[in-house]
Amino acid sequence: MGKRTKTPPLAATIGFAADEQGHGVAYVRLTLAHPEVPSRGRLLRIPFPVKRSPALLEREVGYAALTAVAARLHERGVDRVRLSLADGRVVEDLHERRSVPQALSMAYVRLGCALNQLREVAIEVDAGNDARDLTARAKAEAALHFAA
Repeated sequence: MGKRTKTPPLAATIGFAADEQGHGVAYVRLTLAHPEVPSRGRLLRIPFPVKRSPALLEREVGYAALTAVAARLHERGVDRVRLSLADGRVVEDLHERRSVPQALSMAYVRLGCALNQLREVAIEVDAGNDARDLTARAKAEAALHFAA
């Protein structure tokens, strides 16, 4: 019998934004997380709602975006993923399991539930510019939606 190799996790680079009314959009570039297998990837556009709160400095947008992305990946049958985003605050919240402001409590719980649907998840700050580029794209779309 041949030796089975473990399939590498999917890499999902995420950029997101929302307008003031709470219409959010996340752009997700999916690629194989394998250095020897170059991949251009596939781009997903995932809309999501978010209750805006200026005091949270857009952390609520990050939580809502990641929740929507995790749910969509789970629906597509993804169970192993490495999530990369530009917002280090959200990454720190999840890695350090620190207390979040009361206004973020339920969003934090919803995000945890969505991530728990996946068998293996790693979350990191994007070292390149891909997440920033996707975020710029999402911000442009949110600005157009706000202007409309």
